[in-house]
Amino acid sequence: MVEEEARDNTPKADCHDCPHRRDLLRAGRCVPGDICVRTMSGRQIERFFRTNPSMADSYTGDSFWERRAIAARYISQQRLKYLINDPDEVVRRVLAYRLPQDTLEPLITDSDREVRVTVADRLPLDKLQYLAKDPDYLVRKTVAKRLPVGRLFSMIGDVDREVRKAVAERLPQASLAFMQHDTEAEIRIVVAEHIAEEQLVTMCDDADWRVRLIAAQRVPVDALSPLLDDEDEDVREVAKERLTAADLDA
Repeated sequence: MVEEEARDNTPKADCHDCPHRRDLLRAGRCVPGDICVRTMSGRQIERFFRTNPSMADSYTGDSFWERRAIAARYISQQRLKYLINDPDEVVRRVLAYRLPQDTLEPLITDSDREVRVTVADRLPLDKLQYLAKDPDYLVRKTVAKRLPVGRLFSMIGDVDREVRKAVAERLPQASLAFMQHDTEAEIRIVVAEHIAEEQLVTMCDDADWRVRLIAAQRVPVDALSPLLDDEDEDVREVAKERLTAADLDA
């Protein structure tokens, strides 16, 4: 039985009408099926611009989105601004990473979520508040992780749990009391771990046993008595152990 020869399915472009056939091809700086800007293969296009970065500027207006996106990784920053309104989000994502921070403002309202997330991660802090009301929670979460602490208060009531959790993790201790009644136990746990011990007393009757357990571990000893009758055994044990230890030290 004769075995079929394996076919080579590597995409190859026709060099006959390629503008680089007389210079780059002859110089070995482009190789059909390997280093080629004319093919529809992202890997080959990437190798082409990596080998010939000075050619990238010539392809910023190309009709193929992937060619423009890869070229955008290599063009000069001066040329990047001309792609700010590119119709393809992949191209604009490259811009969000590469544009100088002080020129990112036009991308604040970009239609693509990933573009805005990257902008939120790179935007100068004095401009970051413009994204604090972004419709996408991931953008707002990125803002909450970077926003100056003094401006975090405006995000305490965000509709998304992940955003509020990011706020709680960074909020100054003096402001945490505003989040001790959050609807999500996961957030109240963060609050219980960081709030001042005296303020934590009001969380001893929290609906979630994990919050009450943290309270049993942290509240002043003279506030432990109500937790001795807690419905959760672990909470009762921690409260009892702390009271016993306090009596022994007295």
